[in-house]
Amino acid sequence: MSLTPEQTQTVASWVAAGDNLSVVQKKLSEHFKISMTYKDVRFLVDDLGLELKNAAPKADASDVTKAPVAPAGPAARPAAQEKKGFVEKLKEKVGLGGGTDDEDEIPTGDDYPAADDAGLPDAAPAGPGSLSLEVDRIMRPGTVVSGSVTFSDGVSGKWALDQMGRLMLDTPQKGYQPSPADIQTFQRELQTQLQRQGF
Repeated sequence: MSLTPEQTQTVASWVAAGDNLSVVQKKLSEHFKISMTYKDVRFLVDDLGLELKNAAPKADASDVTKAPVAPAGPAARPAAQEKKGFVEKLKEKVGLGGGTDDEDEIPTGDDYPAADDAGLPDAAPAGPGSLSLEVDRIMRPGTVVSGSVTFSDGVSGKWALDQMGRLMLDTPQKGYQPSPADIQTFQRELQTQLQRQGF
């Protein structure tokens, strides 16, 4: 649809006054009873050779190409906004996460506090066996990683970690709770096995 010279001049004055495309579209409808789509108004403004005057451009959160580039390196990122990786989430889930970056290495032997030092009650002796943990070569459906565990008291079970970071333990004994010493050993073994496999 073509506009009369008078209408064209009016549209030019609206654009010069700083009206945006949606305002021009609305005024065309109200003043001249001309119904145009937003795209048609855009083409009209382009055809007339008019330049839109935008106020300070608003940041478009959906356009990542215009986002400011953050400095590289872990020291440059604020701790509150830092995205946690899989291992960090796992550490928190199994109780090893302290929120510091100094936990990159796996502590061994004497680095772990004894049950007395950790504020845990004294556990019964571990018994004749010791804890063994295995990671499945083929993960169970719906899990990120899974495997099997045999606790020091001889109870075996299946464990799994899902996409949400939830740790699951399934044993034949309903309501089974491993001893505090077994929980600590399970956490250490799980962390060691997962780091060995690149998690």
